[in-house]
Amino acid sequence: MSLNAYLILSAILFLLGMVGVIRRKNLLMLFFSTEIMLNAVNVALAAISKFYGDLTGQMFAFFIIAIAASEVAVGLGLLILLYKKRGTIDLDNLQSMKG
Repeated sequence: MSLNAYLILSAILFLLGMVGVIRRKNLLMLFFSTEIMLNAVNVALAAISKFYGDLTGQMFAFFIIAIAASEVAVGLGLLILLYKKRGTIDLDNLQSMKG
């Protein structure tokens, strides 16, 4: 496969994640959409890195994977706490700031 095919796949995945972030009805789906966007960037970085024969893009991809894993761990912890407190994870119900 050529570099263009990987970049087109990456762009499609990124747009799919962006649509999920824009629609954002559920907080869990917002996390999933963010992960899809980060994985799209990882695909593009790895493909460009392989195309140029440089490992820099792959190292950045591993760094992004590590950051995304920690984001998911913290985000899901906060999500569980929010669900226990409010009883919902819908963003429309969570718009008001209550003390």
